[in-house]
Amino acid sequence: MNPRCHPDLTTSSPRGHGRLPRPSPGNALKKIPYFDIQLHLREWHRFVLPLFIVVAAILMILFLVARTSGKSPAYDWDPENQARIGLIRAGEDAIFDPAFAVPSPIEMVTAPTADHFESPVGSRLGALTYNAQPFLTNRHLGDDFNGIGGWNSDLGDPVYAVADGLVIYAGWPVDGWGNIVILLHELVDGTQIQSSYAHLDSMSVPVGRQVRRGEKLGTIGTANGNYLAHIHFELRSFPSLDVGSGYADSKLGRLSGELALKKWRKRGDTELVSAPKGEALPPTSLQLDIEEVDSTN
Repeated sequence: MNPRCHPDLTTSSPRGHGRLPRPSPGNALKKIPYFDIQLHLREWHRFVLPLFIVVAAILMILFLVARTSGKSPAYDWDPENQARIGLIRAGEDAIFDPAFAVPSPIEMVTAPTADHFESPVGSRLGALTYNAQPFLTNRHLGDDFNGIGGWNSDLGDPVYAVADGLVIYAGWPVDGWGNIVILLHELVDGTQIQSSYAHLDSMSVPVGRQVRRGEKLGTIGTANGNYLAHIHFELRSFPSLDVGSGYADSKLGRLSGELALKKWRKRGDTELVSAPKGEALPPTSLQLDIEEVDSTN
């Protein structure tokens, strides 16, 4: 007998103990499940990642709300004074770091050109005053001009602008300084400097006003009785409006006011020069050379 022709023999077990069942489509072996990393990552991106972003955004919003709801550190200022940061006036609750306070771009390009400098106090020759504490004496960063009578003999005397300039600060920063007026000047070479007038008893000019050389800025004071009457005068070569300290181990961008005024004074020591009249010189940055075009060609 040919076993290939007998269907029972082809399905019998090797030992002949019954027949093996024929495999059918319904009885096919199922695939053993295993961890599919790609499928897992796909599902994680679809569900877990968006949920994480939403939760993180909610937590961030809650953190910002809790942070801004607390009381901010206030800047010590008098609302009646003209304290300002560039073109933005500081509010009572303003978080203010004076190291970052600089003149605004508009102020820097509109500061008038200063081509002549004079003394901030005394007569036209700076007479009737003396320098009680010159620059860098005892780490002093300015020049203290006093009346020759000493004590409070110069209390209430007028203080003048040393040159054409723009008022960029006028206020009372701290009790140790009293009233301060700061002017921004542009030299003929385009360099910008500041002149500072401290310990004033009163101020006569608002922020944003252009002043001429010899124009009254205020009067000599005592910083509310902290000192004998005098004016603390500084010339600064840095742009910051930070009043800073009056004493330091280095110059911190200050210039010798007395020496600079003599250097930039366009007259002899025996000559008198009256205060300028009319409009101040325009800023060097706005003095444009315009070439005239012949319209006949």
